Amino acid sequence: MSSELKTLSQTMLAALNEEMRSVLQSGEEQPDSFYGMIHYHMGWVNEQLQPVQVYPGKQIRPLLCLLTCQAAGGDWQQALPAAAAIEILHNFSLVHDDIEDASPTRRGRQTMWQIWGIEQAINTGDAMFALAHLAMSRLLDCGVPAPIVVQALRRFDETCVRLTQGQHADMDFEKRDGVTVAEYMAMIEGKTAVLVSLAAELGARIAGAEETAVAHYAQFGLELGLAFQVKDDILGIWGDEALTGKSAATDITTKKKTLPVLYGLEHSAELRQLYTQNSTDENFVSQAIQHLDTCGARAFTESKASAYSEGSFDHLQAAQPHGAAALALHELTNMLLQRNS
Repeated sequence: MSSELKTLSQTMLAALNEEMRSVLQSGEEQPDSFYGMIHYHMGWVNEQLQPVQVYPGKQIRPLLCLLTCQAAGGDWQQALPAAAAIEILHNFSLVHDDIEDASPTRRGRQTMWQIWGIEQAINTGDAMFALAHLAMSRLLDCGVPAPIVVQALRRFDETCVRLTQGQHADMDFEKRDGVTVAEYMAMIEGKTAVLVSLAAELGARIAGAEETAVAHYAQFGLELGLAFQVKDDILGIWGDEALTGKSAATDITTKKKTLPVLYGLEHSAELRQLYTQNSTDENFVSQAIQHLDTCGARAFTESKASAYSEGSFDHLQAAQPHGAAALALHELTNMLLQRNS
């Protein structure tokens, strides 16, 4: 990691977490059960609502927002409320995703619904959604002009709708046999990429960038989000188990509908026949991967990842970022797109 990215990320993320603690009313005293459940999900307290140090997640989206603001010529500290809102919104979606997916753990701990029940977890997620909006209103306190704040709030809400559309499609796909590659790409755009896009867009808007630059930053974020998810799909089948930390070909054994699998099902009658089996043993996995390789699913998916990666860099360059934040943005993008875990 370069000195620019390391220095800026440490400074920015420290300020981000202070801002989020302020929004989510995390002080020195032990929180009540309402805020305590929020603080638990954020990794600030344990089940007894006592302070702990837990991995809070990568916080890539808010960091993108702050770096973009500075790279676009603004004061990144003015963008802190938007960065906090984006991260709180992301965490709200995880609370509800965990319920919808019946996930027992998140970041190595029990999920909120497992401890306090589904009803309370839904309510807590709703509270985080509202608090994310209240965080956005703090932009005015940071001196961001009211017209920009109104515009930012509108884009924030439009993205919220896109996120729920993406989640709707994802849950719908679980119950459907026939899902096309085009449908899948639309789903991951809503579920994953639009929030990355919003992070970069809001950073540029708060900096007061021209609309052309704002559009380039937004498209940079969108294609970065798409490339990240497609890369994740590749690692889910062909990743190195020692690096990814999960069993090789996990997406095959669970019959998860990812991009290479859907491409393979569209182009390989042998794979379609194989997927009618109930068993997903080692033989199933090896045959499935062989069929995916034969029909060109890996090559297709890698070409998609490359295209989105190139697109994200093209739009970042077109936005003409400058200064140390520009160098940090390029390095962060490289790290995200070239990861192997």
